[in-house]
Amino acid sequence: MKSIGLLNGPNLDRLGKREPNIYGPVTLSQIEDKVTEKASTLGCKVNCFQSNHEGSLIDKIHQWSDEEYYGLILNPGGLTHTSVALRDAVSASNLKTVEVHLSNIHAREEFRKKSLISEIASAVVAGMNHHGYLFALHYLIEEA
Repeated sequence: MKSIGLLNGPNLDRLGKREPNIYGPVTLSQIEDKVTEKASTLGCKVNCFQSNHEGSLIDKIHQWSDEEYYGLILNPGGLTHTSVALRDAVSASNLKTVEVHLSNIHAREEFRKKSLISEIASAVVAGMNHHGYLFALHYLIEEA
C-alpha cells in the first residue's frame, strides 16, 4: 500500500476560524478526515501532520522520505513565499509533491504570487479551497 504524506504549514490549524471569507469554513481536521477516508477507498494510506514551525515540517519531510513514502501533498502556508529551507527539503526528498493552496495565490497580494515550492512540485492546485487536497490525492494515486 502506497503511503502519502499530507503536510500543512503555519496557521493552517486555524482553518475554519481564520478569515473564512478567504480560506473557507472547513477545518483542517475535516480536510484531513476527507482525504484519509478517500485514500482508504482508493487503496492508499495518508498520514497527516501540521506545524507552525518550519523545522518540524522539514523533519517530517525527511522522515517520510526515509520511510519511502510515495508522495506529498503540501500546503506550506506562509512559508510558500519565504522558506528556502523547506524548498530544499522537498527538492532533496524522493517525494512526488503536489503543492496545494486553498486560495488563488495569484489573485492575492503581490508578495503571495511567488512560490518557492512551485518550481520543484510535480503539480500545483490553487484556489479550489478544501477540494484541492482531494484533487492532489487523486493526481498522486493516478500517477503512481
